[in-house]
Amino acid sequence: MKRKIIVGAGIAAALLLGGGGYYYYTMSAAEQSAQATTTVAAARMDIKSTVEATGTIQPVDSVEVSSKITARINAVLVKENDTVTAGQTVATLDGKDYEAKRDQAQYRVTNTRAKYNRMSYLAGIGAKSQQDLEDAAYNYETAQSTLEEAVSDANETIITAPISGVVVGEPKTAGTMAVQGSDNPTVIMRIADLSRKQIKAKVDETDIGSVRVGQEATFTVDAFSDQKFTARVAKISQTDVSNSWDTSSTSASSSSSSSASVIYYYVTLDVDDPENLLLPAMTARVVINTADKSDALVVPLAALKTDANGSYVMVMKEDGTEEQRYVETGIYSDEFVEILSGLGEGEQVVNTYTAKQAAVHIDNGPPPF
Repeated sequence: MKRKIIVGAGIAAALLLGGGGYYYYTMSAAEQSAQATTTVAAARMDIKSTVEATGTIQPVDSVEVSSKITARINAVLVKENDTVTAGQTVATLDGKDYEAKRDQAQYRVTNTRAKYNRMSYLAGIGAKSQQDLEDAAYNYETAQSTLEEAVSDANETIITAPISGVVVGEPKTAGTMAVQGSDNPTVIMRIADLSRKQIKAKVDETDIGSVRVGQEATFTVDAFSDQKFTARVAKISQTDVSNSWDTSSTSASSSSSSSASVIYYYVTLDVDDPENLLLPAMTARVVINTADKSDALVVPLAALKTDANGSYVMVMKEDGTEEQRYVETGIYSDEFVEILSGLGEGEQVVNTYTAKQAAVHIDNGPPPF
């Protein structure tokens, strides 16, 4: 009998401990869930919507100076960082061969002109036919064209700056062969107008719809990390950076597939740099101000939820119950969203700032009584 009493007491104690543990477990889970939820009042404040992008500093005007003829560089008259003006001689080429061709072409013009004049006289007195006169005229005109080309080539041995600006990078040295061509000509030097700069930034397709020409922007560069520069949107490209829409282009198709369907558009911004601190190729981290609203009714982004019917917030009533309220939203900032309708100023909304911790429960049957 005593042994049965002891066993029964043990079972009762186990049931009591199990019930207490279950109660503590459920209350702790409920407390954690409650701690993850707070409320915040819908309030009015100034709100700004922005788009972030990364781009590269580049001059508005820059040119690659190359030769229209193939010749060895005779002299380079400028060096890196020199300031030049449009029309200034910056290099000369070895022009002996072209000067010789010019002289030969000049002699041929003189010779064919004399023949044409003599033939014209003889044809006038009937000693030569009209055909002979026309042949002489043709030879004379051909010689003139050849001379014009030879003079033009000889003049191309003098290389002048096409724009005013600064020589960026080291020019080619004297003795280098300057090769003409439209595909891969020898670049003798590069000249850029550094008084006007731009940023060519890549904007994601999800943000490009809110970017407009004329919008203000700020940006930073690593060289001056503690300083903010200003810029304005000047141009928005009408095609993505890879031209992925052009299915006729093999390169565009391969480029599009390699980018894993991430679509970007180029946005060009005019830069304000009165101190001339920025250098070409610097990386700019741009923040474009796409919308600005003062005294807007806002709630934290964490309070806004969406479903198939639209955006909504959970309004906390005075009696402690929650009401699902659909709202119309305006602009978004990094932390807040504007509410256009569906919610009044001062109303309390549920702001879930931490995910609710899910209870882990091993089912060993019904809870003890």
